[in-house]
Amino acid sequence: MKLSSVAVLAFLVAAAFGQEVQFDYDRSANFGAYKTYQWIDYKPVSPGDQLLDQDIKRAIDAQLAGKGLRRVETDGDLLVGYQAGISQEKEFNSLGGWGAGPWGGPWGNWSNGRVTTSTIDIGKLAIGLFDPATKQLVWRGSASKTLNISKDPDKNYRNLEKAMAKLFRNYPPAAGKR
Repeated sequence: MKLSSVAVLAFLVAAAFGQEVQFDYDRSANFGAYKTYQWIDYKPVSPGDQLLDQDIKRAIDAQLAGKGLRRVETDGDLLVGYQAGISQEKEFNSLGGWGAGPWGGPWGNWSNGRVTTSTIDIGKLAIGLFDPATKQLVWRGSASKTLNISKDPDKNYRNLEKAMAKLFRNYPPAAGKR
């Protein structure tokens, strides 16, 4: 019983910290007409963020190429831009073990434990696809818990790729529509 309670708790904790994606789109846009795209910058990239900027664009480029879009330097059917933000969150780590103590219950007991906290970076990436002909946003998506500059760069990039794959499953929206 104790082992299964620990497994359930570990699963719930892992699920709570997973990446979250959201998207929305212009229901009147003809996504089948978009064949090319070009990058726009919402704001200049500071020298310290150039590597992160390259990683983000490479991960998005891979997803858009997989959707049949070709990157161009000028006159794209779509304009693509992103914004990234890193915030900090407290993480609580419990040390100790399950045991019998005065606080019984269906989930077991936590005894002889101590709780420590640490600060972790949480990154959110928001992407916008704009139609230059109409000057309107036609698709937007965001992925949270995606960027973490304090981790191993290779692991960080794999996490970014995974988040972009999850997000761009929603592009083009509602396959079969216009």
